[in-house]
Amino acid sequence: MTEIALVRGDITEADVDAVVNAANSSLLGGGGVDGAIHRRGGPEILAACRELRATSLPDGLPTGQAVATTAGHLPARWVIHTVGPVYAKREDRSDLLASCYRESLRVADELGARTVAFPAISAGIYGWPMDDAARIAVTTVRATPTDVAEVRFVLFDDAAHQAFTVAAG
Repeated sequence: MTEIALVRGDITEADVDAVVNAANSSLLGGGGVDGAIHRRGGPEILAACRELRATSLPDGLPTGQAVATTAGHLPARWVIHTVGPVYAKREDRSDLLASCYRESLRVADELGARTVAFPAISAGIYGWPMDDAARIAVTTVRATPTDVAEVRFVLFDDAAHQAFTVAAG
């Protein structure tokens, strides 16, 4: 059974096998978690993402999917990039958000990762309400068969930590 841990902190400092990046579909860096991971990880991550774009993902990474690269200068061994959905009030896109967690765990299993750190995917600039994002994240991780021993939700602020604490029950 996968242990779930909640940590208030900076995901770029997580000492885990794999860090999940809330990426944009271009994989070429952006703001928020994505920008922080690219800045701290260094040019190796961007080079690996460019290689993926050139060889297997010319149109970018689809929403809800995941792919891995080196972690560059991060403490982790790998970065698992996943593209979360933009929140839409009039359209239920929760299946795409859940897919980000399932697909990231699938990639982690392929890599042999035993510890994985997740941010609150889509709950930043993509506008997903934090309470709902936390519920989907925790429920999906608990329901997904995986060899990952520990999933660590690394949450940037107290509000996110509180929402995940409630979701984790």
